[in-house]
Amino acid sequence: MAAYSNKYIYATLPRTARGQPIVLGSDPKGKNFLYTHGNSVIIRDIENPAICDIYTEHSCAVNVAKYSPSGFYIASGDQSGKIRIWDTVNKEHILKNEFHPIGGPIKDIAWSPDNQRMVAVGEGRERFGHVFMSETGTSVGEISGQSKPINSCDFRPTRPFRIVTGSEDNTIGVFEGPPFKFKMTKQEHSRFVQAVRYSPNGNIFASGGFDGKIFLYDGSSADLLSELGSPAHKGGVYGVAWNGDSTKLLTSSGDKTCKLWDVETKSVISEFVIGNQVEDQQVSCLWQGNYLLTVSLSGFITYLDINNPAKPIRVIKGHNKPITVLASSLDQSIIYTGSHDGNITSWNAKTGENDKIQGIGHGNQINGMKLDSEYLYTCGIDDSLRQVNIKTNTYTDLQIKLNAQPKGMDLNSNILVTATVKEIIVLKNEKKIFNLPVDYEPSAVAVNSDASYVVIGGSLDNKVHVYKFNGSILEHTAECDHLGPITDCAFSPNNEYLAASDANRKIILYKVPEFTVAHKQDWGFHSARVNCVAWSPNSKLVASGSLDTTIIVWSVSSPNKHTIIKNAHPQSQITRVLWLDDETIVSVGQDCNTKIWNVTPI
Repeated sequence: MAAYSNKYIYATLPRTARGQPIVLGSDPKGKNFLYTHGNSVIIRDIENPAICDIYTEHSCAVNVAKYSPSGFYIASGDQSGKIRIWDTVNKEHILKNEFHPIGGPIKDIAWSPDNQRMVAVGEGRERFGHVFMSETGTSVGEISGQSKPINSCDFRPTRPFRIVTGSEDNTIGVFEGPPFKFKMTKQEHSRFVQAVRYSPNGNIFASGGFDGKIFLYDGSSADLLSELGSPAHKGGVYGVAWNGDSTKLLTSSGDKTCKLWDVETKSVISEFVIGNQVEDQQVSCLWQGNYLLTVSLSGFITYLDINNPAKPIRVIKGHNKPITVLASSLDQSIIYTGSHDGNITSWNAKTGENDKIQGIGHGNQINGMKLDSEYLYTCGIDDSLRQVNIKTNTYTDLQIKLNAQPKGMDLNSNILVTATVKEIIVLKNEKKIFNLPVDYEPSAVAVNSDASYVVIGGSLDNKVHVYKFNGSILEHTAECDHLGPITDCAFSPNNEYLAASDANRKIILYKVPEFTVAHKQDWGFHSARVNCVAWSPNSKLVASGSLDTTIIVWSVSSPNKHTIIKNAHPQSQITRVLWLDDETIVSVGQDCNTKIWNVTPI
């Protein structure tokens, strides 16, 4: 019926955790940068972050990804101790090698400058690191001499080759080779060592620790040269990054600042104060060409401006927790996404530029979101309904308490209906005008365009409940039976149909106002629970998203034709879909990514 292509991916932010540094990967060709989230490696265009690619072949959480110095391969290391080496040139990212250097989470990887050797470190059961050939996996040395997990490692970029490692036993390990043998430990730090990095010319390496200190060492002999600052930061140092000519160092800290240092004079050139909230702790940094990036605990990626430390060049915002709700402005120019942690992001549908909704919101999972011309309404599992002014992108003071957890909401003709697990509530002009206790545990809500009908999906009785709304009360008029709990329902824009999806993998189309089945054939091509349904603006197509990671586009006029977008969100269920126009679908999922698809009817 149709061909499809992926137009944009508004990518997930890095997955972060308190007290844990993350590692950004630098592209030797200067085009992209790398980070990880869940089972995915995100390859993001540094100049235009709306362009990105996602590698999803790991079977468990990935912790670090690094380009080879040639730029042709990426090595990514995961929670189980596996390293996959895959190519960057082909869209398919063909796997070149897979090794298992340590028996536990890998925390950092470094390549030798000739692409031949690799060191991986982390939390292995029998060892905390290993050096091996990147072609064969053959061992070329031992990482020993440190008694606790190793957080960071680096390969000296010039001969004679050296490896340095930073450990949770507060020491820096120094190794000479090949084959690499333990030479000594450096014990200047008094807390965990979180980052060790050689300068590009190999003359110096820098270390940063949770004691807030940064030390510089001779690249060849590992003699201590000096300390930067006294100490460098008021909080733990999570990341250090060198500029291309080895004269400056960028450092990021849990004290919510980054600092730029002149290595020769040991002085601070500038200080970047990122914020004053816990989520503004800086957990990583990267210096690539002219770009200086730092990552906050919130996952936000800030592009620092050397010439104006007070104002960043840009901040990439978004989500790093599963996205649960999706809506668009009436003119479809802005997409709104809301996540498991209560954050809402507004996206420009054409450019991917985004911003976070400000103010006090739900603080936890959002279960429903709808717009009218002025406001965005949300309901969350804090048992409240809230309102956002879409002109100012800020929550208003309106907060309507609900008596139980809301499961869904819809809005049409100034009538807002929300269903909690116990009752249906009808609001008009932000005031409750009607409520109806129910015992079938509502799971979905739809209001047709003139608000003459309200349908509620039941999760206990597997029925779609149809109510006529006469302006003040809901009258139960019909029931439609399904073989599994109802997961979503939506009226077509022309009011002629209702589509309802269920946990039994089916979507059923009903005629309105009879609420009889429109087609003998139910739409049952999903292989797991269908989570959501959405209508195209012309009422001719229905899109559905499922636990099975696929989106299916169905035709109302040719019910036996459909288009399957396979692995739309690989390894992740699709939580919501939405049409921007008759040929463009937006999808969001558990993987925290927002994707925009072109669908061309044949």
